[in-house]
Amino acid sequence: MTEPTLTQVDPEIASLIQKEEQRQLDVIRLIASENYASRAVTEAAASVLNNKYSEGYPGKRYYQGQANIDAIESLCIERIKKLFGVEHANVQPYSGSPANLAVHYAFLRPGDKTVGLGLPAGGHLTHGWKVSITGDFFSAHQYGVRESDHRIDMDQVAALVKEHKPKLIWCGTTAYPRTIDFAAFAQIARDAGAILAADIAHISGLVAGGAHPSPVGFADIITSTTHKTLRGPRGGMILTTAKHAAAIDKAVFPGLQGGPHNSAIAGLAVAAHEALQPSFKVYAKQIVDNAKALAEALMSRDVTLVTGGTDNHLILADLTSKNVSGKKAAVALEAAGIVCNYNSVPFDKRKPFDPSGIRIGTPSITSRGMTVADMKTIGNWMADVIEAPEDTKVHERVKTELLALTAKYPAPGLAR
Repeated sequence: MTEPTLTQVDPEIASLIQKEEQRQLDVIRLIASENYASRAVTEAAASVLNNKYSEGYPGKRYYQGQANIDAIESLCIERIKKLFGVEHANVQPYSGSPANLAVHYAFLRPGDKTVGLGLPAGGHLTHGWKVSITGDFFSAHQYGVRESDHRIDMDQVAALVKEHKPKLIWCGTTAYPRTIDFAAFAQIARDAGAILAADIAHISGLVAGGAHPSPVGFADIITSTTHKTLRGPRGGMILTTAKHAAAIDKAVFPGLQGGPHNSAIAGLAVAAHEALQPSFKVYAKQIVDNAKALAEALMSRDVTLVTGGTDNHLILADLTSKNVSGKKAAVALEAAGIVCNYNSVPFDKRKPFDPSGIRIGTPSITSRGMTVADMKTIGNWMADVIEAPEDTKVHERVKTELLALTAKYPAPGLAR
């Protein structure tokens, strides 16, 4: 007897999934943290591995029936180690935030001091911001960017570390368009006797593809999500030197988690295999080339960019001079078929739910095959909408023109 399909069992959910698939086909996705996973990654992540429970690590499980699971996780670990050139990899974190919490739990006790980039300056919540458990349970101190050029203020980092003597220093960002000076952070951490953790969630695919400097050899701990530029499933990982492997493994399990998500680990193994192919380096470089070209297109239309451009996959635009808020612009852009997110800019005078900027990224459109030649067109469309956020005729015109472009570029992993 054939089992009923999703459409037969739950047509409402099936319809919503189909609508989301069509949306991902039709729009230009510029959310910096999103991408398209390949069909192979999606198949692994949606497999029967979802049915298996596997507390523990390969060879040291608390349930029977683990031969295949152990082989999959071991293969994933070896591929990630090879891809990033590290001594140890834990691929069990459920996402990037639990991975960062595991780092805190491995080396700190409540009240211990940390230093990280503040959220308003482009840092992540889990680097010690006050609304996160990492800022509530630990004594977190935030550095920022210089007001003159919006670059990370390394003098301030050094001063904060000297003053507070933290046990843990974070480098890594979620809304910062420039490369990170891992060597400079490492020197500060060494001088202070602190552990340096590099969060490369946004740039891990660029690091793997050689399009961004690597923190390996500088940071004691490296955390990342497994999607974004890496094009894997939703999940997290922690890369370490052999010295810190046991502490990290113990913090992840049994410290914070129970059974790992085996299907996500299999998807990550496939993504790592894909990232080890020569074509991945081409893709990583194209992400950066596209971001730089899109930045130039926006600046040619007098859109102000934080730091005046980008070195990576991400662009942060300050729309103050356009007399439109980031939220209003993001809503208008979506109406025109261009999806990004509103975002605070450094020293923003507006509130976080209605900030001055938008955050833009090129991973998704690069995975579709779009190139530098398409960026001027996209940049002009964006500027047209930003300059007329309430003009529905402009929105409809852009959306119509945009559909002709997206039709030329198939989206990886989608059925049509």
